[in-house]
Amino acid sequence: MGESATAQPRGILGWIERTGNRLPDPVFLFFWLIGGLIVISIIASLLGWSAAHPTEIDPETGAAQVIAAKSLLAAENIQKLWVEMPKTFTHFHPLGYVLVVMLGAGVAERAGLFGTAMRAGVRDAPKALLTPIIVAVGMMGNLAADAAYVVLIPLAGIIFHAAGRHPIAGIAAAFAGVSGGFSANLLPGQLDALLFGITEAAVETVFGDFTANIAGNWYFIAAMFAVFLPVIWYVTDKIIEPRLGTWDPARAGRPSDDEPSDRPLTGGERRGLRNAGFAVLAVVGLWLVFTFGPGTPLINEDATPEARLTPLYQSLVGGFFLLFLLAAWAYGRAAGTIGNHRDLVKMMSGSMEDLAYYLVLAFAAAHFVAMFTWSNLGLIMAVEGADALRSSGLPAWALLAGIIVLTGMLNLFVGSASAKWALLAPVMVPMLMLLGITPEMSTAAYRVGDGATNIITPLMVYFPLILIFCQRWQKDFGLGSLAATMLPYSVGLLVVGVALTIGWVVLDLPLGPGAQVFAPLPMGAEAAGAAVTS
Repeated sequence: MGESATAQPRGILGWIERTGNRLPDPVFLFFWLIGGLIVISIIASLLGWSAAHPTEIDPETGAAQVIAAKSLLAAENIQKLWVEMPKTFTHFHPLGYVLVVMLGAGVAERAGLFGTAMRAGVRDAPKALLTPIIVAVGMMGNLAADAAYVVLIPLAGIIFHAAGRHPIAGIAAAFAGVSGGFSANLLPGQLDALLFGITEAAVETVFGDFTANIAGNWYFIAAMFAVFLPVIWYVTDKIIEPRLGTWDPARAGRPSDDEPSDRPLTGGERRGLRNAGFAVLAVVGLWLVFTFGPGTPLINEDATPEARLTPLYQSLVGGFFLLFLLAAWAYGRAAGTIGNHRDLVKMMSGSMEDLAYYLVLAFAAAHFVAMFTWSNLGLIMAVEGADALRSSGLPAWALLAGIIVLTGMLNLFVGSASAKWALLAPVMVPMLMLLGITPEMSTAAYRVGDGATNIITPLMVYFPLILIFCQRWQKDFGLGSLAATMLPYSVGLLVVGVALTIGWVVLDLPLGPGAQVFAPLPMGAEAAGAAVTS
């Protein structure tokens, strides 16, 4: 029997919950970090901390230019803070990426396309394949952002019950797919736009202009999908469901006649899904024409072979916007959820309202990243860290495995994927670049650690909601019960994710179109090891 939902959580999970609850909201966490950064920058400036810039060469001496730490209270930086505040916010790379993609994805969610697609994907699933289908739809459902949590997870409990299986096992499988497999997918989507926007900003803190490719982890996340699915399937069917036993309404504290039912798809919803599929094919066809048709507007014919596809990669943000928008329109018109263009505009406006908190978070994160750059501390820490790692002799796979574990531990205290990456990326990405590891590989390693522990921390924003879903079926199912149920998934996903990353690095496989694990050191990086500190 699970512990009472009102009982004070004990043990390591209770400590994590109590400690995490004492942390400030991520927005104020960034403001506190900015305050600490100001103090550190003053000390670093007074002590004369400096480093040899990895890419800039002094034309007179031929040596790497020495970059010194700057106080954030210096007149130059105070001026930047207040004069460039609008620019600092609006030029924060993740902001534009997320806003554009969400203009389309938000409409698809409001029109009902995402919810209906998930229902259609699981409600008629064969009993023998029920678990893997729900898990697969859950991982793909991450394209739908919050809709996967509020639609698929409770629906999985209903479907498992209808199949004569324990409904909480269905909820656990769906939760593991949606949240544990947060980055696993067959297609790039909103998360890729968000994370690679932060990665782009992190690279530019040291190496100047850099354009992120939001398809840079496509092959890797597809491989995550392939290896995570059997892990969640095995844990559900062989560990969790036998542990839960046969579901008995009386023993679970529910009246046997109080069972939710699944609503079948209407004719309009089925036509809407069909029309949405045609719309998706039309957008894909249009991009193929842009890429291979007359004039090849998405191919830079004059660039080097490595850079020829850069316009195509840069166009994917706009491509996903159009794909989601047209698919939503096609679905909504057939299903009756979109009456005319005014409904479409209203839904687009609503999707921007949903991003209100993200805009506040982005304002704080943008200034933290910018001020980190102005202080030169990011460069100094990256150079010093890269030099220490190089001296350690650790292979790349070991470094990346360590990053995965570190991210997983940090995820127990800071639930937001974007907030964690905004904290880690300014140091981690340039530091690994100095070791020849690409920004795409750094981002991929972060994603593995971020997803694996999502499902065991009570600080994850949807954790209480999942608990409520479980309590609909078993009244005394408490916080400890949910954490204990999800722990085997977390361990399995972390182990398999680390193994996948190690194998990927050792085999040096491409991470996505035009994205590799390793890249030549930036010009002058050989001088980076000669960092000078007082």
